[in-house]
Amino acid sequence: MTKEFDNTVYDNERLVTKFDKMQAVNEQDLVYRLKKRAEIRRQISSRKSVQEGKSDRIADLLEEAALEITVLRNQITDMWEDAAGEDL
Repeated sequence: MTKEFDNTVYDNERLVTKFDKMQAVNEQDLVYRLKKRAEIRRQISSRKSVQEGKSDRIADLLEEAALEITVLRNQITDMWEDAAGEDL
């Protein structure tokens, strides 16, 4: 059984903060995965772009897509909040 007190989740006598649970969910998120993949590409020392100190175009596109998704999610959230505040 899970009980919640003061932003802390107690699950089967094990202490897990909400942040830890959110992080586990976050790692499955598309934006997180896109950014992580871009980061990994930029760290592979055998890649030509890394060896030459040039920008990795695919990594750049991955980060651009992640940013666009984040912007669109924020717009959707704002629209929902605005609609919830209106008298329907």
